[in-house]
Amino acid sequence: MRPLEASETNVAFGAERGRMPELAQLGPGLARLSAWRRGWSLALPFLCISAYMLLAVAGNWPLAILATIAMSFVTYGSISHDLVHRNLGLRRRTNDTFLCLIELLAIRSGHAYQLAHLHHHARFPHDDDIEGAAARMSLPRTLLEGVLLQPRIYIWAIRRAGPRRRARIVAEGAACMSMILAAAVLLPLTLVPIVYVGLMIAGSWIIPLITSYIPHDVAAPDRLHQTRAFRGLVASTIAMGHLYHLEHHLYPAVPHHHWPVLAKRLDPYLEAAGIKPTKIWF
Repeated sequence: MRPLEASETNVAFGAERGRMPELAQLGPGLARLSAWRRGWSLALPFLCISAYMLLAVAGNWPLAILATIAMSFVTYGSISHDLVHRNLGLRRRTNDTFLCLIELLAIRSGHAYQLAHLHHHARFPHDDDIEGAAARMSLPRTLLEGVLLQPRIYIWAIRRAGPRRRARIVAEGAACMSMILAAAVLLPLTLVPIVYVGLMIAGSWIIPLITSYIPHDVAAPDRLHQTRAFRGLVASTIAMGHLYHLEHHLYPAVPHHHWPVLAKRLDPYLEAAGIKPTKIWF
């Protein structure tokens, strides 16, 4: 199977989405961002790592750690995710450059992530969906999967990618290893780099839990019901407005900034389709 392109997953679920409206019917602007919002989004990961470095050097470790948590949040599930889908309105080369750089800040291969995530959109809930595999696992196995997933995705992507994309993935993997080795070499002089590397790698361990185990239900009768719709103040607060996995599967062309608006406009259609939102208390 050839690698997918972002445009091929931007009409998700195909004919199985028959009960849902076209994106244009949900109102204008959902797939577009203003220039300032795009610029702020792209700057945010670099601001997070700068904040970590300044705070860690100053010895303010609690706030420095919070900066890495923010960094993990704005990469895989937010900015990097939009770059994977090419949703930010950037030229292809610019998009790919930012995807590479921002995911390297998180000690990951951006193009391996892109290949696995687009495959998830195309293949979930099939057994060959590596990113969505945790949806079929127990909770303890999912937590173990968190430790294993990034190396597994990297090896999986190298095996599946075409020559040009494989070269990018290999280069990104080499860059990750260089960053880890550099942090280790600097350890006698400073803890700052090695703590950052360790925190970012550990931050990736919750990805299967958050992006696969919690939002998916492989036992549901069809693809429309196999991804949960979350609503309510508690869920929105915990996820900081990002727990809209079903909406994203249905309309992957919509950047994460517009997911709450998309969900609100989609609610009547979900109700008509018999989808009951999941709430955490209220």
